[in-house]
Amino acid sequence: MTQPYIRFDKVTKAYGDFIVVEDLYLDIAKGEFVSLLGPSGSGKTTILMMLAGFEPPTRGAVIVDEKRIDQLPPHRRNMGVVFQSYALFPHMTVADNVAFPLEMRGVPKANRKQLVDRALDMVQLGTMADRKPSQLSGGQQQRVALARALVFEPAVVLMDEPLGALDKQLREQMQLDIRDLHKRLGLTIIFVTHDQSEALTMSDRIAVFNKGRIEQIGTPNEIYDHPTTRFVADFIGETNLLDGAIETSDANGLIVALPGNKRIRVAAGSGEATGAAVTVSLRPEKIRLNSDAGSENSLPVTILDSVYHGDHLRMVLDAQGTRLIAKADRRFGDLQPGSKAIASFDAADCWLVRS
Repeated sequence: MTQPYIRFDKVTKAYGDFIVVEDLYLDIAKGEFVSLLGPSGSGKTTILMMLAGFEPPTRGAVIVDEKRIDQLPPHRRNMGVVFQSYALFPHMTVADNVAFPLEMRGVPKANRKQLVDRALDMVQLGTMADRKPSQLSGGQQQRVALARALVFEPAVVLMDEPLGALDKQLREQMQLDIRDLHKRLGLTIIFVTHDQSEALTMSDRIAVFNKGRIEQIGTPNEIYDHPTTRFVADFIGETNLLDGAIETSDANGLIVALPGNKRIRVAAGSGEATGAAVTVSLRPEKIRLNSDAGSENSLPVTILDSVYHGDHLRMVLDAQGTRLIAKADRRFGDLQPGSKAIASFDAADCWLVRS
């Protein structure tokens, strides 16, 4: 990364003896879209509130553009904030809602209309300036909240689960709209979410949080395909976690012994000792049914359950006591519970994770 635009330098936030965020060190580049992803209570929103100025850090420094800002009030931080609740004034028009931050910052009335019109055009709501919030759909109200956060041209836009109240189809459309806006305007966006697919869709990088600490940070591909811990592998999407022990290693990777006298090859691994207990992450979509029988990573399985998901079947498999989830092609719909099959997968798709 080049010189970071935003830096959390060993930031801790505690309420009495309860530590919400602990020794956070995080760098964010200018123009980057970073999602803070994790379960409820993992510290995501608290981090956003410390950056916005609504919560002071207990220890550590918050730095933006090489200037420490953790002692500055929110209105001097030049940051737009979008909350899950749109917080629009119901008695004001769309234009007046968007103009409100300009009025609070003392922008002359003569200059406000041009700025408001430009912000509404950014979110494709220029024709709805005279409507009231009650006359808009949920997605349109969310766009008004976004326009209000952008109207004063902030250096950073902070979003705290802004799409959580929308239905699935509208939420997915808004994800694409915000991503497009980020690219067109070169915004620096910090986005809080507990939705894994949302973070994977929108982000340049994802920081996965657990109990106030970063478990892993990386690109969506790195986080999904190469999780470093059991928590990340299990939290990001769906995965199979196979506990075993290293039996041998060679130039092509590791042989891992699983319960029930089963063995699989794992391509990645370094420094693990023979006999060491390990956990292997294997994504369901990487499992193939009834192909490559006899290959190194092929296991006889019994179908326990099969659920139709439109574009695939979610199958629960029993590999002689080891439970596997597979995403199978719909052509395997004739494999009913009790059917026998062979599950196979590549060594490159097996990934060692820490507990």
